[in-house]
Amino acid sequence: MTQSAIFVDAGFLIAVGGTHVAGTSLRSAFRVDYDKLVQGILKRTAEHSGLDVLRVYWYDASKDALFTDEHKRIGLLPDVKVRLGRISYNGEQKGVDLKLGLDLVGVARNRAASVAFLMSGDDDLAEAVEEAQDLGMKVVLVGLDNPNHRLGVTSVAEHLALRVDSIITLPTDLIEECFTKTVAEQPRPTPAVAVLPPAPAPAPAAPSGPRPSDMAARPAPPRGRINLPAPPRQHRSEAHLVYSSGGTGPTILPPEDSPLDVAFEVGESVATNWYGTITQGELIELLADRPILPVEIDRVLLKDCAQRIGEYKTDLQGVRRALREAFWTKLDQLI
Repeated sequence: MTQSAIFVDAGFLIAVGGTHVAGTSLRSAFRVDYDKLVQGILKRTAEHSGLDVLRVYWYDASKDALFTDEHKRIGLLPDVKVRLGRISYNGEQKGVDLKLGLDLVGVARNRAASVAFLMSGDDDLAEAVEEAQDLGMKVVLVGLDNPNHRLGVTSVAEHLALRVDSIITLPTDLIEECFTKTVAEQPRPTPAVAVLPPAPAPAPAAPSGPRPSDMAARPAPPRGRINLPAPPRQHRSEAHLVYSSGGTGPTILPPEDSPLDVAFEVGESVATNWYGTITQGELIELLADRPILPVEIDRVLLKDCAQRIGEYKTDLQGVRRALREAFWTKLDQLI
């Protein structure tokens, strides 16, 4: 069959696109014009193969694998089929790679397309790629152009890149047209909630506490910044000392561009972007649980850092500690 099929790992595409435009994969930090993005992908793949497209398979995850309003809008685009995995309790996608791999092999086995364009960076798909190739299908990897990377693309595992037939790139102009950064300078006011006035309480027989005239009037909460007490801030020079779990002494960071320096940059970037996309109420909730970070923020920290230095270095204890310390330090400066 002389037509192509396009397989899009939406988590991968949105992460690399958002990082390119907003500096983070935090989805609330940017919005996406999906119609224009899909049309740009169709145009780029048609230029490469000259074939009509069977359809675009769009893989993403959601709670309980249910369609969100965003997924419904994408699914209503012409020639787009949305396939959903689910999001686990710790924020990880489940079932997305499996669905993509099965569909890739199924399309090849049924000879529904002769060329598959794959937008993903996950090396777990390498075996599915080879199975599709054994069935006679060509597999072309589509990535975001990155001339500074030895593979020429952003956030693609070498194990996967070595197994595809060829690699093409999306122009950065397309990403910059379709992704728009949406970060404010400070949190939005928490929406007011209508509350019915309570029934009047009976007057007490005798006051047991201080009289109202003795109490200072409490000022109304501000509508702009929240002036909350912050712990002592750590200067960047001090943060360069990271202690091992055994507490035997500090480890001095290597100079510029070391994994820990990257971790500090990522932590500060995520804090800045998150701060500009939330409400005052969400900020108060986060500070109440300090130093514990919500799963969704921790996942973004790790994902953004892995895009810069790789998953292996991001898994190092010192790097993870630096990510979280940098997040809190930057947040203290912002509030």
